[in-house]
Amino acid sequence: MANDVLNRIASELRKAPEVALFSHISPDGDCLGSMLALGLALEKLGKRVFLYNPDTVPHNLDFLPGASQVINVLPEQLPQTLCFVDCTDLRRVNLELSQLPENAVILNVDHHISNQNFGTLNCVESTASASGEIVMALIQELGVPLDQEIATNLYTAIITDTGSFQYSNTKPKTHRLAADLMESGIDLLSIHHRIFDQKSLAQVELLRRGLSQLKLYSDGQLAVITLRKEDFEEIGAAEGLSEGVINNARSIEGVEVAVLFKEIEPQKIRIGFRSNLWFNVNELAARFGGGGHKRAAGCSMEVSLEEASQSVIKAIEEELRIGRSH
Repeated sequence: MANDVLNRIASELRKAPEVALFSHISPDGDCLGSMLALGLALEKLGKRVFLYNPDTVPHNLDFLPGASQVINVLPEQLPQTLCFVDCTDLRRVNLELSQLPENAVILNVDHHISNQNFGTLNCVESTASASGEIVMALIQELGVPLDQEIATNLYTAIITDTGSFQYSNTKPKTHRLAADLMESGIDLLSIHHRIFDQKSLAQVELLRRGLSQLKLYSDGQLAVITLRKEDFEEIGAAEGLSEGVINNARSIEGVEVAVLFKEIEPQKIRIGFRSNLWFNVNELAARFGGGGHKRAAGCSMEVSLEEASQSVIKAIEEELRIGRSH
């Protein structure tokens, strides 16, 4: 952990009377859990805190302490101190630099290898299992005890980004941190049930529609799921409810790369990438203006769904032909 940068970020947060925290579009457990944990910690220090996400909090994460305080409309006047959690760049929050206060102190806390280091201070640790791991160290640096509410958010951040400790980003340290959080008295059974075991009918219907449109390419090495705008509208489902759909494609025997295309608007496509053993989807996403991790990444494209599908599938098929020696 870059302790010097973390200390400087903690110093900026200590002296700020109010702080705005930001997390990325299509929110997941890591970005929300990390943001909420830090927000609760700052409130304990007497700070006024704004919690912002461009999208709605997904149903399976609305139990998180502080989730009801998340807003998706920017305050008329933002504070001077802004902290971005789990965001590779400002586009991941649908923001431009011109929308931020002049001379703002931008704090960037993230674990994505593709992070653009856009902050005044950047604490980017690509070896961390989740941004929650970095935020946990930051909260400890601030001297705020890990109570049950903060720990619930941090534990959620870690288990969602490690796939409940199944993914390759899980390290021995990950389990040690999880043990520390469990000692704070979190309700382990309830957290796992809400995140992994419980799905709304709309989520199940989205999955059904997605699987009905599943297609395989490259002799079964590439699996593609598509969700169109009308799929979300006819079900009445928010985009966030599609979280996890892509894993059903990734789990098919023989599949190395899975892709989920989501049509948000006719010319606005969000794309998720997952891989199993060797394919670097972060490099792939970067070709289309996105990023993430080697085994999980994403991007957005302002083209039609057909154009996005054709260009992305072609790029993946070319890489799969070259193979893992590339």
